[in-house]
Order: sequence, then structure tokens, then C-alpha cells
Amino acid sequence: MFFILSILCISHVAEMVTRENRMAANMGRFMFGIIMMPMLLAGCGHVSEKRQLTSAWAEANELFSGGSYDASLARYEQIMTADPAAGDRVLFEMGIIHAYPKNDRKDYQKSLECLQRLLQQYPDSSYRQNSQTMILTINTVALKDQTIAEQQKLLETLREEVKTRDEERVVLNKRIDELQRKAVAAAIRGGSVDRILIEKKERRLTVMARGEALKSYRIALGGNPVGPKERQGDNRTPEGTYTIDSRNRNSRYHLALHLSYPNERDRKRAEELGVAPGGDIMIHGLKNGFSWVGEAHTEADWTKGCIAVTDEEIEEIARLAPLGTTVEIRP
Repeated sequence: MFFILSILCISHVAEMVTRENRMAANMGRFMFGIIMMPMLLAGCGHVSEKRQLTSAWAEANELFSGGSYDASLARYEQIMTADPAAGDRVLFEMGIIHAYPKNDRKDYQKSLECLQRLLQQYPDSSYRQNSQTMILTINTVALKDQTIAEQQKLLETLREEVKTRDEERVVLNKRIDELQRKAVAAAIRGGSVDRILIEKKERRLTVMARGEALKSYRIALGGNPVGPKERQGDNRTPEGTYTIDSRNRNSRYHLALHLSYPNERDRKRAEELGVAPGGDIMIHGLKNGFSWVGEAHTEADWTKGCIAVTDEEIEEIARLAPLGTTVEIRP
């Protein structure tokens, strides 16, 4: 009997323990649910926040790609406020934008501040090495930009000086032209022009008075200009000393001053060569009907051996140089 009662007692106790265990288990499951619910709710909120941050990163990048640099910087500032743990990446991205070449408002100093702040606040950041490299690069670029700016400023100063010098030169040239006109006019009145110097190599004719140059003119020569004239038809302009021995107002070349070629030396040379020395060497203007060519005629040597100037210039030379004026032609 005792044994049976013992068995019943043990069974009852076991049932009570089992019931209590079930109650404890149920309570545990309840408490677990109570504890986990905020965590689960927090987990759902974290995912939503993470998605918002991902969207914010994408928006900041799109603003940068579209050239809205200030708006992109503002978005990155918002990301840093919302997610301080990602501050190193934000600072790195902002450093890039501030130094970006296409950013019209780029500011190297602000870029350096972002990168240096990254190094100070995030010593273990994966962006550290790239930031250090960027700092070196920006310092180099900033120095080059400063040098370029200084050179551009110097260039502008030099341009202003050149402009001023050009204006001064224009004024001086006008003054020289005026003095030349006065000198020529005085020479015409006084009949003081006594010599004409022709320099073949320089393609230049200069009227002289008492050893002083009054005015110079660009000229064209014979089609075969190098060396003295030797024979008729060689298209060379003579070299030597001659005089103006006649003038032709009815020339086919507007107006012509005839030179006393050949001289004794020219005749002797031609005789030694057994050829005719030729003649009709003149200082003349442009062919009738071609006065419109003007100074452009000097771009080529086009005469048969004569010395050519513009129609206006031969008129002036003819007024300055009377018959008998010495004409020296140098190589």
C-alpha cells in the first residue's frame, strides 16, 4: 500500500513538475517574444533606414555626375548627419568634389580640409591612403595653378606694355612720316636732292641730300637680279654709278626716269664678252592700267632690268630728282 501511495505521490509530483515546466516553458516563450519584439521592430526600422541611406548615396552621386556640385555636397552633409559611421567616405567624396576640375567653384583649401579631417577623425579608414595621395596631388596642382595665375598676370602686364608701346610706335611713325614729308617738301623747294641710292639686295631706293637720307622706297628689280647687267636681254639690273639723263612722261610705265646706262665700264665688260651691253634702264612706275596693284608689286622682281616703284612714288621721286641727279646702284 505504501508502495502504491509512493508511486501515486511520485506520479503526482512528476505531473506537477511537468505542469510547472510547461508553464515555465510557456512563460519563457512569452518573455522571449516580449524581449524580441522591440528587437524585431528595430530590425525592420534599420532596414528602412539603410535603404534611405542607400538612396541618399545614389542621389548624391547623381547630382555630382550631373554637374550639380553644391547640391551634391549638401546631400553628403545630410548623409554624414544621418550616418556618422560613414563619415570617412563622406569626407573623401566631398574632398573630390571640392577639387574636381570641372567644378567652376572648386576650392582646393576646402578639399584639403575634408581630407585632413578624414585622417584625423578616422585613423583606421580604408580611405586613408587615397586621401594622403590626394593631399599631395592637390598641393602640387594648387602650386602649379598659382604659378600659372602669376604667369597669366605677368602676361597681361606685358600685353598692356606692348599695347602701350604699339600706340607709342604708331604716334612715333606718324611723327616720322610728317617729318619726312616736310623734309621732302623742303628738298623740292630748295632743289637739294643730289643723289639716289639703290640697294639691290635690300630692294630699297633712297633719295639723298648732302649725304643725308630723306626718304626710302621699296622696289622691284629685273627678273634675274643677282649680279651686274652684262648684256642685252639678261634681265639684270645694272650695278654702278649713273645719272638721270632724261624723263619720259609718256612711258608705258606711267613715268620713267632714264639712266645713263651703259657707262664706260659696262661697255668694256660687254666688249670683252663679245656681246651688246643693252640699254633703256629706267626708274619707273607700274605698267599703265595696273596702278591698282600698288606696293604689292614688290612681292616679285618683274622688270626687264629696270627699277620699279608705285605710280605715286615715281611722281614724288621725279619731283625730287632733277636731270643730272647721280644714281648709285649697289649689289
